[in-house]
Amino acid sequence: MSHIAKWKIEEVDNLATLIKEYPVVGIVNMESIPAKIIQRLRRDFRGTALIKMSKKRLMFRAIGKVAREEKSIEDMNEHISKQPAFIFSTLDSFKLYNLLHKNQVPAPAKPNVEAPRDIIIPRGNLGVPAGPLLGELQSIGVKTAIEGGKIAVKADRVVVREGEIISEKVANILNKIGIEPLEAGLELLAAYEDRTVFLPDVLAVSTQELIGRISLAHQQAVSLSISSGFLTTETSKIAVAMAFREAVALALEAAIFEPEVMDKLMAKANMQMLALAKKLSDEALDEELKSVKSAQKSQSVEETSSKEEDEQEEEEKEEKASEEEALGGLGALFG
Repeated sequence: MSHIAKWKIEEVDNLATLIKEYPVVGIVNMESIPAKIIQRLRRDFRGTALIKMSKKRLMFRAIGKVAREEKSIEDMNEHISKQPAFIFSTLDSFKLYNLLHKNQVPAPAKPNVEAPRDIIIPRGNLGVPAGPLLGELQSIGVKTAIEGGKIAVKADRVVVREGEIISEKVANILNKIGIEPLEAGLELLAAYEDRTVFLPDVLAVSTQELIGRISLAHQQAVSLSISSGFLTTETSKIAVAMAFREAVALALEAAIFEPEVMDKLMAKANMQMLALAKKLSDEALDEELKSVKSAQKSQSVEETSSKEEDEQEEEEKEEKASEEEALGGLGALFG
């Protein structure tokens, strides 16, 4: 039996303990990230997330140890790739993804890398002494001049368009003048929470979009529950209310005499009676309907008269306002 170094055993035990202690365990890619950026991220994440780098084999062993009690975490082994590290957090998986996504920092240009956006050398004094760099800048189309013994750029110049590959020549020039067009940060490869593995394409959804999707799913679930007759605690009240409204509508349409709709049926019949009375001559009506019809006519005349009076008053106000404006204009001319 081969001897296993004590530090390796302790490392696996320590990682396994952290996996059990934290509600969210992530695997991040540390590839090509400068040490100073990692140090800064560790400082910024203090109290929120803990980054632990280790050898791949020890990471596999730590997950395997926890998997004896929690089988589902074994799926995280598939995402231990590139230059991996564990990140342990008290944030949920979505918030952890957003935290890492927002904490991208400027990074130096690298040859054969796609430009994430237009790379511009801006107008102004570069603060670099005149020398070979002057000719290098001119060779990539940058208009330059000498100001106080230093190289100055006469106009903004796009040296690499978004999506284009950064050449070695341009990368060297950008590094010499201190322009950092790339971004560096931790890439979350996977997150484990509540016995579920979340991948970046799921976690990239914004909070608002996620809430919208959940709301839409809830509406669709309620609709399906009611339409299929599969009632739940959440939908039974809605279904009963809908059934009651439909029953009332049917009773009114079919003139079914039930206590719950009698007042509505009487009101509907009364309206139909009055509408018919308007079309019939007075000879066909009894005294009660004649007086109701007469009262309706009087009310209609009064409403029409009142409306005409209101319109007349409005016209008079507008005419008066126009006269006052005209007089005001004359006053301004001769005042």
